[in-house]
Amino acid sequence: MARFLSKNDEQRVLEAIREAEKNTSGEIRVHLQPRDKGDAMAAAKKTFERLKMSQTEQRNGVLFFVATRDHKLAVLGDKGIDDSTPPDFWDSIVAVITGHFKEERIADGLCEGILMAGRALQEYFPYQSDDINELTDEISYA
Repeated sequence: MARFLSKNDEQRVLEAIREAEKNTSGEIRVHLQPRDKGDAMAAAKKTFERLKMSQTEQRNGVLFFVATRDHKLAVLGDKGIDDSTPPDFWDSIVAVITGHFKEERIADGLCEGILMAGRALQEYFPYQSDDINELTDEISYA
């Protein structure tokens, strides 16, 4: 698969994840794949389960799912987040990321969306002094 993000951009996204997770016990992951011919949210749900993101203690994992060639994006929060937040919780984050994507500033969009998610999650899942990183911060690729 051709790289969707340069090594430098990938590092920026990883740094954004680490920065966002400093303020919340929530766990954030990014998944990139070239194609998704179906519904992006359905694919995100399958990927969420495959990455075992529902295995956090507070069910507070967040997945940023991007089908790069098909220009699809889904942001999915686990049950703990969905039970705590309003139904339109992810809409403003998706809108910001999509705006960057339209300008072909992919890494900028992901970084800003990740940091926004971290700030928003802080309200519902504040960082705890005994918090451990339950999920890898690595970007997954298909």
